[in-house]
Amino acid sequence: MDHKTVLKKANAAISEGDHETFLAYCAENVKWTFVGDRVLSGKDEIRRYMADTYKKPPQFNVEHMIGEGNYVTAVGTISLMNEDGQWIDYDYCDIWRFENGLMAELKAFVIEKK
Repeated sequence: MDHKTVLKKANAAISEGDHETFLAYCAENVKWTFVGDRVLSGKDEIRRYMADTYKKPPQFNVEHMIGEGNYVTAVGTISLMNEDGQWIDYDYCDIWRFENGLMAELKAFVIEKK
């Protein structure tokens, strides 16, 4: 499976609330860097983050997906439900690095829409 297809399938799983299928597409030592916010390391830490943050499955709108070598960049919008039950919209740019066909590292730029 090419890297863009892997990312599409992983994002589809997240959109359905299926965190474990998403994590199956990730390397064991996966690392997420939310620029200016936090760094998550390993599947367990990411699993906890998703359980906490994705109370309802996020809604993705991928506008562009660009693949080159071991990298895929996805640009679009994402909506997340906050603690008050309100949907918050964000613009995002995710840069994924792949290793052995799995998502190994994410560098995410996420900005709330005003």
